[in-house]
Amino acid sequence: MIRIEPASLDDQEVRAIIAFHQQDMEEMSPPGTSWALDLSGLSDPSVTVLGAWEDDTLLGIGAIKRFGDGTAELKSMRTLPAHLGKGVAKALLAQLIALSRSEGLHRLSLETGTSEEFLPAISLYTKHGFSKGETFSEYENGPHNQCYHLDLAVS
Repeated sequence: MIRIEPASLDDQEVRAIIAFHQQDMEEMSPPGTSWALDLSGLSDPSVTVLGAWEDDTLLGIGAIKRFGDGTAELKSMRTLPAHLGKGVAKALLAQLIALSRSEGLHRLSLETGTSEEFLPAISLYTKHGFSKGETFSEYENGPHNQCYHLDLAVS
């Protein structure tokens, strides 16, 4: 059974998955189009990082970054390759959406890539109600980047 709870950035396994995620995003994205947060970015007080565990094994992470205007951004969604297909991302996403709603946020947004590697993530997001939309924060929609939004006021 997958257990979702806050992840400590002092945990070496959590740090390793953050580094893996950032490196993988840099490798699969054209220069200047990856916005994956590093450890310092995830350490910001506006960010909450959740981990997914099975017993003592870390399976994946996900985070939200709050903007202070009733909106937040989904960040650092990553399942370790050995645990793909177990529902890790689905469980993390559901918990991050529930956390956002419990805090009274009205919109959760994300930026993702457009290449084939991003299709499983995009499918997950759209199944949970996200729809493609306008840019936010410092992002620009383009050939390598796209933005999605979830209206949290809608059930």
